[in-house]
Amino acid sequence: MNSFYVFNGRKIKRFFFVLAAAIFAIGVIYVESDNISVFSEGTPSAIYSVSTDKKQIALTFDISWGEKRAEPILQALKDNGVQKATFFLSAPWSKTHPDIVNAIKESGYEIGSHGFKHDNYSTLTDEEIRKQISSAHTILTAMTGQEPKLIRMPNGDFDKRVLNIAQSLNYTVIQWDTDSRDWKNIGVDKIVDRVVSKAHPGDIVLMHASDSVKQTHEALPLIINELRNQGYEFVTVTDLLQQGSAQGTEVRDHAFLQKSIEDAGGL
Repeated sequence: MNSFYVFNGRKIKRFFFVLAAAIFAIGVIYVESDNISVFSEGTPSAIYSVSTDKKQIALTFDISWGEKRAEPILQALKDNGVQKATFFLSAPWSKTHPDIVNAIKESGYEIGSHGFKHDNYSTLTDEEIRKQISSAHTILTAMTGQEPKLIRMPNGDFDKRVLNIAQSLNYTVIQWDTDSRDWKNIGVDKIVDRVVSKAHPGDIVLMHASDSVKQTHEALPLIINELRNQGYEFVTVTDLLQQGSAQGTEVRDHAFLQKSIEDAGGL
């Protein structure tokens, strides 16, 4: 009987360690989601939103594969009079779809980098990270005639090394504050509700234009109409960055949170 309670005591102790770590991680995420910290100039950080009193919002679209969804999304933006948006393009995809890249450019939309290989850059060496960003930069510059200054890492994955290397290559890492979850194809109404209910001045909205999304082009007109009714103006990410203080995260990235939980839980 005694051994039974000793065994369970250890399990309970471990449980409370993991619970404490989880509460800590949730607290960190909460602080980040509310964008409380504004980091000083020169400090590497990923930008989630911008502090501004103007009702401006940036719709952003990631593309890394496929050719069926980008054009309907571009048409939806055009049909609804949205003249400014930001597209983050994968370099290999761009090379094989120059017509779509040109259509994005000719529409006047901002083009940022989505890197080269669609890997988690935090798992790469410093040299590999630099090569991935630089290779994509060369390709996108040649195709668009302009050097991209913004980058969204594949899968939104980064750590301090990635942020430092990106900054050394004159890039600003862009995340998002509102996630439409359109890639999960959760339904048009749910996509619209997620974006409209979470929208705020200076918001950066994550959407996609790869072939994985099947409902984004249908949700867009409703999102645009609802946000316009609330008085929002659609701008590029660069427009937002010029409006006020960029807010984001410096060290509390994905790797940091995972390590905190593992350390506290003894995993």
